[in-house]
Amino acid sequence: MGAIKLFDMPSDPANGMIDLPALAVDETVERIVAVLATKKIRLFARIDQAAEAASVGLSLRPTVLLIFGDPAKGTPLMVSNPSLAIDLPIKALVWEAKPGEVYASLNAPEFLQKRHQLPVAPFSEVVQLLRSVLGASR
Repeated sequence: MGAIKLFDMPSDPANGMIDLPALAVDETVERIVAVLATKKIRLFARIDQAAEAASVGLSLRPTVLLIFGDPAKGTPLMVSNPSLAIDLPIKALVWEAKPGEVYASLNAPEFLQKRHQLPVAPFSEVVQLLRSVLGASR
C-alpha cells in the first residue's frame, strides 16, 4: 500500500484539515510570523523540517512548522477541556506540494470542536487571520 499524499486530497474541514493556498514557503512563513507579532501572539517554535531532513542526508520539499498561541487564551480552555492540550499550542504547516504549489495547513476549528466536544469551534479567528494574510498575498 502506497503512502497517502495529502496534497492530492481536497481540503476538508470536517476531516480536520484546512489547506490555504500560499506563496513561496519562506515568504508565507515570514508573513505569518509578522502578523503573529503584530497581534501579540507568541511564536513558540519554527521548525524547518526540510533542513532537519537535510541534516540526516534526506530530501524534503520546503516544509516549515509554526507553533504559536496565546497562553492567556489557551490556558483557560485547557483547564476546562484538558484533552485540548494535545492540540495546543496551535500549529500551522507551510509546505510545498510541488514547485509553485504551496499551502498553509492547520487544524479546522470544527474538527477541534468535535474532537474535544466543545460547545463552540475554537480558534476560528486564527483561521480567519491566516486567510486574510494569505488572501492578500495571492
